[in-house]
Amino acid sequence: MKKASTTTNSAKRLKISEKTREAYGKRDRGLDNDADAPQLPPDYWGNAVIGKYYRPLKTQISFRIDNEVLDWLKSKGEGHLSRINEILRERMTRER
Repeated sequence: MKKASTTTNSAKRLKISEKTREAYGKRDRGLDNDADAPQLPPDYWGNAVIGKYYRPLKTQISFRIDNEVLDWLKSKGEGHLSRINEILRERMTRER
């Protein structure tokens, strides 16, 4: 049995805005010496990825789907069940 991956394709690169860079420049430099909470420059986060190891909990369900829709999903290649989840997640995100 193949081990489940902890990565997801919904990961997004972090974009550092000019507003963030300005806020870093105006920070209280007296806090820079705190070893427990270091003040890291915005460039440190330049290659950060949001959601790389996020895996939502999933529940197994059963539902009926039109044959035409199922054929279309399968025609796109392997992973038709994941594709259904992606479509539903995208719709959910838009409606929130």
